[in-house]
Amino acid sequence: MQSYFKIFYKWGYLLMNLQFGLIGHPVFHSISPFIHSRLFELSKISADYRLFDISPNDLADSLPLLNSLCGYNITIPHKQRIIPFLDALCDKADLYKCVNTVKNDGSSVGFNTDASGFLSALSFEKITLNGNVTILGCGGVARIFCFESVLRGCNVTLAARNQSIGHAERLAADVKTATGKTIHVTSIDKLPQNIDILINATPVGMFPNISQMPIADADLKNCKAVFNAVYNPIETLLIKKSRKNGAKVASGMSMLIFQAVFAHKIWTGAKFSDADIFQLILDSKENLKKFG
Repeated sequence: MQSYFKIFYKWGYLLMNLQFGLIGHPVFHSISPFIHSRLFELSKISADYRLFDISPNDLADSLPLLNSLCGYNITIPHKQRIIPFLDALCDKADLYKCVNTVKNDGSSVGFNTDASGFLSALSFEKITLNGNVTILGCGGVARIFCFESVLRGCNVTLAARNQSIGHAERLAADVKTATGKTIHVTSIDKLPQNIDILINATPVGMFPNISQMPIADADLKNCKAVFNAVYNPIETLLIKKSRKNGAKVASGMSMLIFQAVFAHKIWTGAKFSDADIFQLILDSKENLKKFG
């Protein structure tokens, strides 16, 4: 465990100048600084946004640094680990027990903008969340997809690797307790035959492992639409093959942008035009090419 002084020293005494940031492990691949810097520019707010690679063992010792920020975003593996250290959870973050945005304003309050980002991304890509929905994975973002799909009356199947079935069943139990709705749990190699929307909530196929795909080619033939939470690369193997099969497709880039937009509304009250958001999606895709 690192002491507070080591954490303070690690970030080069720049603590006094930092306002916002992203915590996770690892975060070297993230384009969040590009996205949030652009949003601050659009809202004419002078702010700094940095990446903080914090391992699970160092999260508690990093609290003095995090509490010095005006706000921060959270990615894996801290979306649930952060909860005991917050003063309160707001709205859907409390329902999901999953946090991706924190606002520090006298107290630290956890929010979840992934859900709104997800729904806005589907709308942007003209994909309707209904019918038979199959979700791959059972981690933090899968929780969001499960809850939102169930709350919209979808017939949800949660598919996980055999070694993660127990975790998937616990997630299904959480959904049942919170909503009264039942979701089906299955192995990722035993998917339903009729899938209106396939949602990939796993990191499979993410840069640099771009030759991987979370399911077999044969299973893609049963999917009418595919949403991949992975945004790097934009054209994952899953997206490429799904499009070839005639399915509607959407990458995680639009979700990433929209959840950031909602975070800014929480932090500063900023509002953005549709044109600004659309342009930011295009520019972020261009910025992402530096990883390729």
